[in-house]
Amino acid sequence: MITSKEQIINHFKSGIKNKNNFKIGIEHEKFLFNVKDNKRIDYLKIKEMFVTLNEFGWKPIFEKGNIISLNKDGKNITLEPGNQIELSGDKLNNIHEACAESQDYLFELRQVTKKLKIKIVSAGFDPISKIEDIPNNPKQRYKLMTKEMPLGGEHSLDMMYRTCGTQLNVDFNSEKDFIKKFKLVNSLVPISIALFANSSIVEKKNSNYLSYRSKVWQSTSRGGLPSIFLEDFNFEKYADFVTNFKLLFIENGENYISGRNYTFKDFMEGKISEIKNRLPSEQDLSTHLSTIFTENRLKKYIELRSMDACGWDCLCSGPAFFVGLIYGNLDESFEIIKRWDKDKIINAYLEAPKKGFNTQLMGKDLLYWTKELLKLSKAGLEKRDIVNKNGKNEVLFLKHINNIVENKMTNADHMINKFSENDNLETLYDK
Repeated sequence: MITSKEQIINHFKSGIKNKNNFKIGIEHEKFLFNVKDNKRIDYLKIKEMFVTLNEFGWKPIFEKGNIISLNKDGKNITLEPGNQIELSGDKLNNIHEACAESQDYLFELRQVTKKLKIKIVSAGFDPISKIEDIPNNPKQRYKLMTKEMPLGGEHSLDMMYRTCGTQLNVDFNSEKDFIKKFKLVNSLVPISIALFANSSIVEKKNSNYLSYRSKVWQSTSRGGLPSIFLEDFNFEKYADFVTNFKLLFIENGENYISGRNYTFKDFMEGKISEIKNRLPSEQDLSTHLSTIFTENRLKKYIELRSMDACGWDCLCSGPAFFVGLIYGNLDESFEIIKRWDKDKIINAYLEAPKKGFNTQLMGKDLLYWTKELLKLSKAGLEKRDIVNKNGKNEVLFLKHINNIVENKMTNADHMINKFSENDNLETLYDK
């Protein structure tokens, strides 16, 4: 049972790894639409899809008799609130392996979606649907979240039902290493938003945002970029942060009850009468950590969560960019951000969803900082020098970002241009 802050600190310490054992985990979400009517697929179609994926070796996981996810060889396909699906990848050694994993998944997904007449949209925000038109599913926690989340953020339901992102998970080899990496990735959130913006179309119109997803996440309950994350934030400070953070829900057997009136500290002190004052388990702690929706967060590894979902041509570029900085060139990358003013970072964070590369940070625009960081990322991947069977290292995955920087055109800009030319929904779907 978890009864003290020290146990939470030890939970984080248990994630410390030798540098030689650092892994990479990538998670990415997709929207799914029916070919016949351009509407999001419902749970009946999800069940059909999950059953068909069994043919590729995916095993079902059930909740109260309903299939809610699949797993295979360390990977999971999970069901999101509006029937988006997410691949949570295995812990892998490098971007070559992670990208190959995603390509294998793409192959399987294409066979199934083609057979079931489903189309995929890889974007940060659903470009077509109104929120009232999106079907839900019987996953238990989402019923409670749909009721509770809007109380703390006006765009919380949009976050749940209409956003998709790409996430990178990285390791640390000490508390000191964590502090440096966490400060770096939080300082780079505005740049991540601008560089990976891919959610400009909302309800078939130009939203006037490049990353509407990021705008939504800024107005989501339990989300955002806390300014304290831009300080030297150690395990104890993170433990204090999560201990005093309100619970979203508490799992009580097969049921979920609201945690709105309680912090995790209340849970640790046995003050929750609805669950007979029981104390939290390690699983309760893990659930709490995963229901804090900040731009980056700590579990037994660091999760980077501020990239819009994107198509298969760019999926590996974001993780490669950050791996080059974090694993390949940490000290040099930290040198760039260590004197940045946290208020200016927060201001850039708030402006980046709309202004993109034109956002100002420390007297320069975000395009300038992206170029500087891209050089460091490339150098970091060169230093890692992990090659594929053709003798090419991970730098090859930066090609998409090179094109963005050279042309000053993000995925969001391309989406606006293509869609405004003919107002055709087909331009929004993956090819």
